[in-house]
Amino acid sequence: MMFLWPLFVNPGTGPTHGTDGPLVFVVILPLLIAIVLAEVADGGIDTKAIAMLGVLSAIGAALRPVGAGVAGIETVFFMLVLAGRVYGPGFGFVLGNTTLFASALLTGGVGPWLPFQMLAAGWAGLGAGLLPGRVKGRWELAMLAAYGAFCAYAYGFLLNIWFWPWAIGSDTDLSFVAGDAVLENLHRFFLFTVASSTLGWDTGRAITNVVAILVLGPSVLLVLRRAHHKAAFEVPTRFVGAESPSR
Repeated sequence: MMFLWPLFVNPGTGPTHGTDGPLVFVVILPLLIAIVLAEVADGGIDTKAIAMLGVLSAIGAALRPVGAGVAGIETVFFMLVLAGRVYGPGFGFVLGNTTLFASALLTGGVGPWLPFQMLAAGWAGLGAGLLPGRVKGRWELAMLAAYGAFCAYAYGFLLNIWFWPWAIGSDTDLSFVAGDAVLENLHRFFLFTVASSTLGWDTGRAITNVVAILVLGPSVLLVLRRAHHKAAFEVPTRFVGAESPSR
């Protein structure tokens, strides 16, 4: 609903993303803390996983400016997909949010769009963690590549609908019509997003994700899984040989 509310509320008389952006950001922060605490309580994340979250967030933030602004080439999503696959949906969701937040601080990209970008990237990491775990080998790589392509288009769709009602005015065939039927507006939005980014920018992002996952995926998955295994994220720490003090 955070992305779709202009379809149901007339944005000409209601709030704009300039006012709901900070509200969404305020909602995201406690949500992230709640997810981390839930994962810690459930045993899915411990202090070592939180350290890994910081490392991967920094790597993602550093990767994002590498391709930003060039034909849709974005080098951050493949890492979200691979990390979400290895560490799980909760970790992937938090990683997507922290990566986009950190990269926005690095690139000066802080604005009303940031909480929506964080949410969409978080969903990409969450979805990767929910993919079938029994798929292995080449089929796993193919599945992750296909999911990476899907994420590229889904991310573009969500961010397009975020700004579309205010993007091109009200006097074109692709414009948002306040108060019109939802399906009519969705039809115009579909034409708008296909013409503006799906066939260009989003396709560039999808190709980047697929190529990065197919080329770098085996090595990155191996490193992440080795780190996951050696750190034994889900194994509780036990002190062998420690004796209980006599009473």
